[in-house]
Amino acid sequence: MSNSTTFDLLESHPFTEVYNLLNRFRNGVWLLGIPSGLFGAIDRITAAFADGYVSAIEFIQFVTAILCLMGWLYLKPKPDVDSEVTLLQEHHQLTGLEETYLETAQSRMAELQKQHMIRQEYVLPFSYVCQIYHLLNLKHLESVHSFSLNNLRVIQVNHMQTTDIGGVVKFQTMLDSPFNALRIWRQPVVEVELTLHTPFTVELSIPVYNGKRMTVIFNAIPLNNTQHKLFIDIYSDLKWYKPFLQLLLHAASCLTLFEDLPYLQALAKRKIYRLVQLDRIPNHETMWLFKRFAALYGLTIAPGQAIEAAE
Repeated sequence: MSNSTTFDLLESHPFTEVYNLLNRFRNGVWLLGIPSGLFGAIDRITAAFADGYVSAIEFIQFVTAILCLMGWLYLKPKPDVDSEVTLLQEHHQLTGLEETYLETAQSRMAELQKQHMIRQEYVLPFSYVCQIYHLLNLKHLESVHSFSLNNLRVIQVNHMQTTDIGGVVKFQTMLDSPFNALRIWRQPVVEVELTLHTPFTVELSIPVYNGKRMTVIFNAIPLNNTQHKLFIDIYSDLKWYKPFLQLLLHAASCLTLFEDLPYLQALAKRKIYRLVQLDRIPNHETMWLFKRFAALYGLTIAPGQAIEAAE
């Protein structure tokens, strides 16, 4: 089946259309409530401590705001059972993808299930290749996320390893600022691991204190040649109070996605197929994992899908 036929089928398939519409609505409403709740809680806390004295009424107001925000998080729309896997299976049926891709994603997520903290789902109006390019370019941690990561620096790539359907990169990052909020989670210099499990599944694993880790799995599932479904699942074995940790992770995930959008939009305006041409990809070690993706899957990306690299 050709790529163009594949994506036409995906775009017109009733499952995709209904699933897309319902999830956009329910997740959109819920996600809009998070920044509103955060603003309300921060506003009440700031007002309460502004004069150096917290009255009983002010205390009740900011505690109520925090409880309302936590309650809203617990009201998160429940996704359909194994929604990532459902979409992967649907995509597999229409495109004849290797069963290995589905099994690999399922297996890794099952290993981490006991540590699952949050899941966010988005339908984004960009080719999934834009998302993969962004996730696998290490320097984007410094540029696209310079605000949320507060000038984090990628200082060294320590290890590169190929797998049959992907690859693994281990690299050191440094928190350049003594006021970086990420110091709550981790040491100033740590070795981070980025894994391309399949052409649709990327894992980021970050060490925190006392041997604990924070792991993020991204599943970018093509819906058609101009849209993809992005699943963000965050796992951790930190022993923090779970509702508080979930609140922080939801806020951080929303912020980083908000930072992504202008860059992804810029990529989507370019010719995607040029991005996966090996002779156009920089040989720098920070681009090694994306070059591995292009070597394995670049020939399957039709000219209508692909993009020119935007540095």
